[in-house]
Amino acid sequence: MNRNFPKNALNAINKKAGKNITEGAVKKLASTVKPGTLQSEAQLRQLIKQVSAMAKVPVSEDTIKDIIGAVKKTGTNPSSLESLVKMMMKK
Repeated sequence: MNRNFPKNALNAINKKAGKNITEGAVKKLASTVKPGTLQSEAQLRQLIKQVSAMAKVPVSEDTIKDIIGAVKKTGTNPSSLESLVKMMMKK
C-alpha cells in the first residue's frame, strides 16, 4: 500500500467533509479493529457508526448496507480496501 495513502485519504476526507479529524483519532479507532472486525457484520456496522460519529457525518442505513456489502465483496486485501476508500471518496 502507498505509504502516503493514509495521510492523503485523511486529508481528502477532511476536505470533502469540511471536518478536522486528526491522525491520532484515526489511529486510536484503528487500534480497536481486530482481524475479525471486517468479517463480522455487527462489528463492521459498529465501526462504521464510530467513524460516522467521529466525523460528525450521519450515515443512512442504506449507506451502511452498501459499505458492508462492498467490504465483504473486496475482502481484507489492503489494496482492495485502498480502492474501496478511493471509490467512496468520489461519492
